[in-house]
Amino acid sequence: MVQFYSPNRRSVNRGIISVTADNLDAQGQGIARHQGKTIFISGLLPGEQAQIQLTEEKRQFAKARIVKRLSDSPHRVAPYCPHFNVCGGCQQQHVATELQVNTKASVLEHLIQRETGIRISAHPIIHSPEYGYRRRARLGLQYHAKQRTLLMGFRQSQTNDLVNIKHCPVMRPELEQLLQPLHQCLNRLQAVKRLGHVELVLAESGPLVVLRHLDPLKHEDKQTLRTFSLQHQVAIYLLGDEKSLEPLMAEQAAPWYQVDGLKLVFSPQDFIQVNDGVNQQMVTQALAWLDLQPTDRVLDLFCGMGNFTLPIATKVQAVVGVEGVAELVASGQYNARLNQLHNVDFFHANLEAEIHRQPWAAQGFNKVLLDPARAGAAGVMAHIVKLAPEKVVYVSCNPTTLARDSKVLLEAGYHLVSVRMLDMFPHTGHLESMALFCSEPMDIE
Repeated sequence: MVQFYSPNRRSVNRGIISVTADNLDAQGQGIARHQGKTIFISGLLPGEQAQIQLTEEKRQFAKARIVKRLSDSPHRVAPYCPHFNVCGGCQQQHVATELQVNTKASVLEHLIQRETGIRISAHPIIHSPEYGYRRRARLGLQYHAKQRTLLMGFRQSQTNDLVNIKHCPVMRPELEQLLQPLHQCLNRLQAVKRLGHVELVLAESGPLVVLRHLDPLKHEDKQTLRTFSLQHQVAIYLLGDEKSLEPLMAEQAAPWYQVDGLKLVFSPQDFIQVNDGVNQQMVTQALAWLDLQPTDRVLDLFCGMGNFTLPIATKVQAVVGVEGVAELVASGQYNARLNQLHNVDFFHANLEAEIHRQPWAAQGFNKVLLDPARAGAAGVMAHIVKLAPEKVVYVSCNPTTLARDSKVLLEAGYHLVSVRMLDMFPHTGHLESMALFCSEPMDIE
């Protein structure tokens, strides 16, 4: 048989080696060094020694699994969730919270220094409760033919297999207590083999469930769901396809949440921050950093349904929110009217366009906030510079793109004044942050 050489294919040394972890990455992997190579080991904490076996080897780094752990770190704690190590939802329940958050802050500081050359502290950290923080969760549904039962849960780490979830302590208790009765309810449906996923959301108005079904539901199934809705005081929405969301019962009130004393009504499909407690602190911090005054004109880019825009509107002359998703723009406009805010305008626009040339930008802005998706805001950074605001607050769900985009502002003469790590998703590898840039140097307490 002919064999072909592949320069990218590397043999993995299957031997057992002993290492001691000296650091932790944001994903909760231990970092060790062996013969000059960095090795990432899932489940190993700094200071712990273990026998490991390489599972993947690249030129600059390798990955490994633990064969036997030889010592325990004082930062190792017992995972609270019975599904930990199987469910892929959390990666760090074995790590003490203090080590988790300080590691993420260090990663953020390192990325910013590497990309910009600036050494800056990401403290004080905006903290979250360890558990019971998640007010939104999507669970997969899959009918298991051999067991003749429905699986409902999250994906197993690095596979497409579902882990049947009975408990999820990172969920808000009002949602976690619905898991088992909801599973029993869905398992009784005639359409049980044709369900896609279920989403649980906790609004101020109460919990709600969005059920994705692949075929039209029969009357009997809808009646089963109505009974569940009434018994558990849950609003149910049916999603026949990605655009056909409809309430199970016509009298269901629209869900809403509060931020900075305002009421924001939303569609169950609208994006809202998963961690309400951190969201409240994040909005408060952003408004404080912007130092809002009655004469300010503020631009909020990637504004969603107005999570920042509407609180800003209560303190300034005018604010403009710009968003690329039309449904979120409509929600923002509705909520501005609901809260009787007449100095705010929302626009549906392509944020890759030259925003400083848009008609709504003609009067200029002296302060800017942006909250982009993971890809960052590379397409708008140069346009923000042309607006020449006094202050820019950048809220980020990806420290790599935050560090990259920061360079545009710094090269234009802005000063990186303050950075915060947001503990939005405890026990996971997600790292949220926010940064303040000013046209003039200043001190922030």
